[in-house]
Amino acid sequence: MDMVGRILLAALFAAGALQKALAPEAAQGLLAGAGAPVWLVWPALALNAALAAGLIWPPTVRAAALIAAVYCIITSIFHFLPADGWQMSIFVKNWAIAGGLLVLAAARKA
Repeated sequence: MDMVGRILLAALFAAGALQKALAPEAAQGLLAGAGAPVWLVWPALALNAALAAGLIWPPTVRAAALIAAVYCIITSIFHFLPADGWQMSIFVKNWAIAGGLLVLAAARKA
């Protein structure tokens, strides 16, 4: 079960990397809307890909889960748009995913 859960979490980050690679404009729009440089989409793409791999490869699961949790919390800021129900659902999901990642990290040996 642990591996299935990790693969599902990894799929989320892999999909994020793929989305940024194929259509970076959406992420760049959120970055620009928050006053952040749009070029940050490229390091975010790389981080998403690395986190996907890190959540699957056993020696890196704990570190990847901790980093991914922080990433979800930080990136939720870009989705905090109370007038947009869709973005707010992404905001809440990011926090829920961060919680699951923290549980995963806590379950792994340091």
